[in-house]
Amino acid sequence: MKKILFVCLGNICRSPMAEFVMRDMVEKAGAGGGFLIASAATSAEETGNPVHHGTRKKLAEHGISTSGKYAVQLKRDDYGKYDLIIGMDDYNIRSMLRLFGGDPSGKVKKLLDFAGGGNIADPWYTGNFDETYDDVVRGCSALLDSLT
Repeated sequence: MKKILFVCLGNICRSPMAEFVMRDMVEKAGAGGGFLIASAATSAEETGNPVHHGTRKKLAEHGISTSGKYAVQLKRDDYGKYDLIIGMDDYNIRSMLRLFGGDPSGKVKKLLDFAGGGNIADPWYTGNFDETYDDVVRGCSALLDSLT
């Protein structure tokens, strides 16, 4: 089983979007049983809060629900629990490496590194959930292709 953890700053916009998009892609590919997919935040700011209404709305347009998801904070021991720990931007990567004390197993990646590189913009600041969704889909699609 491949265990993937998506990470962003607050775990209310980008990382839950990636979590649920990836789950949807894996299910549609008939590989649902081969993956454990989750998401977390580098900060504690949003811990316990539901997924941002913009993310919920954007995913609902594509028939994807985030029901039951609440923000959780990344923990040091998550490094040993997952095969891939995927950040949305350079800041997330730096925060994860600091928390984990490095990346000796090469598990920490940036989502768009699977699709040519770049950062996924935070719609909390940009307000552009369409752009974020498009980038998340592009990254998750390339990630899934690399794993199957």
